[in-house]
Amino acid sequence: MTGERVRHLEQILADALQRLKQISEAQSEERSASGKWSRKEILGHLIDSASNNHQRFVRTQFANQVSFPPYAQTQWVETQGYQSESWENLIHLWATFNRHLIHLVSQIPEDKADNRCVLDGGEPVPLRFLVEDYIRHLEHHLAQII
Repeated sequence: MTGERVRHLEQILADALQRLKQISEAQSEERSASGKWSRKEILGHLIDSASNNHQRFVRTQFANQVSFPPYAQTQWVETQGYQSESWENLIHLWATFNRHLIHLVSQIPEDKADNRCVLDGGEPVPLRFLVEDYIRHLEHHLAQII
């Protein structure tokens, strides 16, 4: 895929990593309101997003159209207990996973970028849209954390 998307992801990672490391363990556990996710849980959600999208980015290259099951984000965050994980470990896992996704996206051939993916029974979307949507989602949640 285009180098522009790869460079954008690299810049997001570099900027966010520096800022995430400035957040203390105590700050990472605070909730903005009752029932809202803490910074730890939001970063955990971004790890889950990386995990789910990794599968999508790889498998969508195998066929012209692939379907994926729904992603129950609240259950994923709760089941994995991100609130009790160390902030340092979460940052490291998130950054490492995203470094790999940057590499993966850089390897997607242009002729596979229009392969389609169906998420949760919705309308088929091209692989290039999945990558762009991942970037938007990442930026949205990083803004919540930082």
